[in-house]
Amino acid sequence: MESGPVPAAALVPLFLKDDEIHVLFTKRTSQLTHHSGEISFPGGRGEPEDINSAATALRETWEEIGIRPEHVEVLGELDDVRSLHNYRVTPVVGIFPAGYQLTVNDAEIERIIEVPLSHFGKPGVYRTEDWQWQGQRRAMHFYMHGTDEIWGLTARILKQFLDVLHGKCDAREEECTTPADFSYPPSD
Repeated sequence: MESGPVPAAALVPLFLKDDEIHVLFTKRTSQLTHHSGEISFPGGRGEPEDINSAATALRETWEEIGIRPEHVEVLGELDDVRSLHNYRVTPVVGIFPAGYQLTVNDAEIERIIEVPLSHFGKPGVYRTEDWQWQGQRRAMHFYMHGTDEIWGLTARILKQFLDVLHGKCDAREEECTTPADFSYPPSD
């Protein structure tokens, strides 16, 4: 009997810079065994001491880029995303204070990438390709930021986040999301 997917979580870290919400990504070092050189959100496998997905995402964020868990306001979770390597990743959306002093774990992270949320709505930033995987056709999402290409699981999470924000629905998906009231600080 095949074991189930491994629980994992990733933080979609948001912060305010120049009066605009930004998304923080990391570029993984080329020395890592898995996903080396790829752009990702901070995150990883759940540990027994993690009480929930948010705890996993916040612990991993602390380990990778030095944002203390108590300094992140968790805004919510997105739908789980299954990785090709049998991980069930829960994306956790959170916001941390502007101007936060990051402490990058050089063993895992090559550099930090900060992208204004508005960038993802510009022409030519997003594209999709049909890929074959285990006999099935799947949409592969890609986002460009300068010379950095965001793809794979990170792009799937980013697309889901942007779809929730804008109330969009992909024709290939069964359910549509409703628009989120995304303002920070939240209005009453």
